[in-house]
Amino acid sequence: MAAKGEALAKQFEVKAQEATTVLERLSDADWKKTTSAEKWTVGVVAHHMAGAHEAIAGIVKTVASGQSMPNFTMDMLHDMNAKHAQEHAKATKAETVALHKKSAAAAAAVLRGLSDADYAKSGTVIAGLPPMSAEQVVGGILLRHIEEHLGSIRATIS
Repeated sequence: MAAKGEALAKQFEVKAQEATTVLERLSDADWKKTTSAEKWTVGVVAHHMAGAHEAIAGIVKTVASGQSMPNFTMDMLHDMNAKHAQEHAKATKAETVALHKKSAAAAAAVLRGLSDADYAKSGTVIAGLPPMSAEQVVGGILLRHIEEHLGSIRATIS
């Protein structure tokens, strides 16, 4: 077992469990509030966060395999996020919590499946930005994504 992968997976699982706790405690009124950061409802932000864990883990896996995503741009990311927000505007809390748990478990499994050497490999994640190592993708995208959106949800419901 790779020590780095285990440590990163545990770090992610702590954040995912924290998110689960917050999501499960949301009231129906909280679910419908609009966040100031994303300008989406709490429910849409929660669904976006939940669905992204596995996708971001896929990026980690791509970079860890020595590949890049040279044609993926920030505009493409923004378009995908806007489309997701529209398509999942009516997502329920139950389906979102289930997605979050499933996607988080899959992401943690990906992290545990990589060797320490894999985490040192680098690749382009977003066109025009400097390459990132697989470890940097975990910290700078996977962990930060959950922190930012969970922070937005907390700020909205407090």
